[in-house]
Amino acid sequence: MGIEDYSGGPGAQQTGVLVVTTNDVPGYRVEQVIEQVIGEVFGLTVRSRHLGSQIGAGLKSMIGGELKGLTKTLVETRNQAMERLIEAAKARGANAVLMMRFDVTDAADVGTEVCAYGTAVVLVPATG
Repeated sequence: MGIEDYSGGPGAQQTGVLVVTTNDVPGYRVEQVIEQVIGEVFGLTVRSRHLGSQIGAGLKSMIGGELKGLTKTLVETRNQAMERLIEAAKARGANAVLMMRFDVTDAADVGTEVCAYGTAVVLVPATG
């Protein structure tokens, strides 16, 4: 995997939905007609670690260094959660998600739960 594979989910050009971690987007405003603050949306996935990566991580932790197999799994998991977030936002008519965050927790000692969440809105260009 190259650096581009570790640097976030798909962009708005590919999905039609802008996802930002900020409360607003310079040059845009939330549409004021008919409640265009749609509300919370999320994308959720739970992934288990396979035996090979567990063994490799255990051995690697004895000598130190990056656990590349686990890093790759986490990146794929976060990207899947983002894709589901974007799908949920599109399904509700949004063209943007503001205040996006990730929440990561252990899921009953069998895997990792990753939730991407934020506020779905309809953005329009700001006028004068």
